[in-house]
Amino acid sequence: MKKIGILVVVVCCFSPIICLSQTLNWENFKKDQKHIFNINAGAEHGVIFGAGYGYQLKSKVPIVLNAEYSFPSGKNLVDDLKTKIGGQLRFYKTGNIHFTAKFYSVFRRYESDFARLVNFGSDLSATVGYYKTKWFVAGEAGFDKAIVTHFKHTAKYKALYPNVKDGWYEPSTGGNFYYGLQTGYSFKKNDVYLKVGKIINQDFSTEPLVPISLQLGFNWKIH
Repeated sequence: MKKIGILVVVVCCFSPIICLSQTLNWENFKKDQKHIFNINAGAEHGVIFGAGYGYQLKSKVPIVLNAEYSFPSGKNLVDDLKTKIGGQLRFYKTGNIHFTAKFYSVFRRYESDFARLVNFGSDLSATVGYYKTKWFVAGEAGFDKAIVTHFKHTAKYKALYPNVKDGWYEPSTGGNFYYGLQTGYSFKKNDVYLKVGKIINQDFSTEPLVPISLQLGFNWKIH
């Protein structure tokens, strides 16, 4: 039973779209642009939609606090979802080369005919890239960790396995390393960007069912 539960978590909670964090053109990002609104779409066994909001703090280096939400298209849009709360900072710059770090806490929910899973985790990544006022290209690498997951099995599942127990599953249920490229075009107060990535499980030997991530996004930056 434990193996069945772990398999469900791996397939459903550790989605291939694990690098859906807001992407900015740091060379086009001004100090008086306090509010950043984001919409995006990606691919994960189907179509994924997302939205986010960022707020730029007053600091010596650019720091943006972020809140993000994403969900798959389908009949029941609230069955599966993912939220991220955290921030990113551009901690170093030399010429047009920028170094960025991102830190997020993650909440995921998945529901099927067999179980409802609720997961808490973290997502840490670093980005280095070449940025110009109108365009940029960068590489990103990170680690998405599922720390603790709560199982609530349905009556259908309990009829098949009457000894199954609901509750929190510990220790941590797994994680994924991811890496990829991103590029974008900036005009006025807007960024349009594209991200393509690859995912591998934390054991460095296995991959998710769909190991490729893809995201197309749009930012609107205002005072």
